[in-house]
Amino acid sequence: MPHSILEAIRQGIWTYEPEAARAERFSATDALPGSTEKLDVLAQRVQAGLPLWHPADRISYERSDRMRD
Repeated sequence: MPHSILEAIRQGIWTYEPEAARAERFSATDALPGSTEKLDVLAQRVQAGLPLWHPADRISYERSDRMRD
């Protein structure tokens, strides 16, 4: 069983979905959407086999705008 989407792709498994992870298992990011910093965080999550999105990630340029508070 692959541990990340990258590993699944290498194995030819195109329907892989990462295991649901509790938000406490990884940190939210305040990085601006589309920024290099945000892309770096997303890449780190993929490599760790975590979901791309944390419920408290910033989703717009408004500092108070989060997926879920």
